[in-house]
Amino acid sequence: MIFLGCFLLLCGLTHVMASYPIWWSLAVGHQYSSLGTQPILCGSIPGLVPKQLRFCRNYVEIMPSVAEGVKIGIQECQHQFRGRRWNCTTINDNLAIFGPVLDKATRESAFVHAIASAGVAFAVTRACAEGSATICGCDTRHKGPPGEGWKWGGCSEDVDFGSMVSREFADARENRPDARSAMNRHNNEAGRMSLSDNMFLKCKCHGLSGSCEVKTCWWSQPDFRVIGDYMKDKYDSASEMVVEKHKESRGWVETLRPKYNYFKPPTDRDLVYYESSPNFCDPNPQTGSFGTRDRICNLTSHGIDGCDLLCCGRGHNTRTEKRKEKCHCIFHWCCYVSCQECVRVYDVHTCK
Repeated sequence: MIFLGCFLLLCGLTHVMASYPIWWSLAVGHQYSSLGTQPILCGSIPGLVPKQLRFCRNYVEIMPSVAEGVKIGIQECQHQFRGRRWNCTTINDNLAIFGPVLDKATRESAFVHAIASAGVAFAVTRACAEGSATICGCDTRHKGPPGEGWKWGGCSEDVDFGSMVSREFADARENRPDARSAMNRHNNEAGRMSLSDNMFLKCKCHGLSGSCEVKTCWWSQPDFRVIGDYMKDKYDSASEMVVEKHKESRGWVETLRPKYNYFKPPTDRDLVYYESSPNFCDPNPQTGSFGTRDRICNLTSHGIDGCDLLCCGRGHNTRTEKRKEKCHCIFHWCCYVSCQECVRVYDVHTCK
């Protein structure tokens, strides 16, 4: 893996930097670990365009939440793609944290932009509700009349503010009149819209012995896993587009239209792409593929995580692995649980 990281780093960093938001690197490595212990120096964040730099300096107190949002977006991407040929691997000590894999306008690029933008909006919204930032707080605009048996209370999370921060910061570099900027803007917004679409009413009961005579309710974001599952469905149903060029007063402008007229056109909430993905079966420094050799596969699955598909027909190796686990647990009154430690043997299957 170290070798792969090296050759991906050497394969043309300047080319990679030209096509994607290298400020995402703020969410990994030593820069992320120093958040909260050292003040953020906006000028030291790599890849910021002037609008992002101004935003950072004006609202430096929410920049840790911006970085946290990208971090949870990356983690969610790695969870959602854990059983696929491309598993959202990041590269250490590289400003382009995904390597060249996001250079092309593929489904994978669409998902990463959407989940990262959603992550920024989510983290900023949550920080505001928790009182971590002084420039924002609870949402008092989206209340409306209470329902029967409950009243408004608590702190409704202001997802509009979080989405605004994500839009102003993440979209700041997507102002070019080309197809890739149009695609990134669309997918960024689709990610943010997933938050407002999945907000729910969270309530707390009040009364003697939990009788719930009165409930106070507030608007809450869901667990971010819900957003990840939602966006993964959007990845699977993403719409393929084609690039069209138009002459306007400011010059040539590229736009996107659906490739196939007999499919339902994408909505603002759908992901779009216009280039095919590589197969990710073998290491390739040009595409950023790490390949699937030595990846753990599921012998009993017929899906993409199964040994047949994940290993790309190369076959798999099997080894036994001993694991220590708690077993024979007994509940003692009152109140603790005692367990024995057992050694169990498992078969582990890895791609050739």
